[in-house]
Amino acid sequence: MSRHVRITHRASGELIAEGPVGLFGITPFEGNYYIARRYLKTSRLKPNWIPGFCVYKFLYVWLDLRLPDGTRERSIGWLYWLPNPLFFFTAFRPAVPQSSPALLVQESN
Repeated sequence: MSRHVRITHRASGELIAEGPVGLFGITPFEGNYYIARRYLKTSRLKPNWIPGFCVYKFLYVWLDLRLPDGTRERSIGWLYWLPNPLFFFTAFRPAVPQSSPALLVQESN
């Protein structure tokens, strides 16, 4: 039986992602979830163009969640736009931390 994950923004109830846990779905890695585009359920994650660098996964930009009422949850996630090909499952996938206080993560079987 496969695991399933649902990620929601706590304050607004905005559904961020929902889908199966796995390499081609929502991939858990190093305490984070890397979300395949087909399981991303919002179009409100926008780059804020603040760059970041990981010594082995390379370059990313931070993502803000911009809500309909004009508020924004800053740097709630990130996106590797110049990724290390050895970590292909991180490439161009929005990512969020599994333990963010701003997010509600629900896993089921």
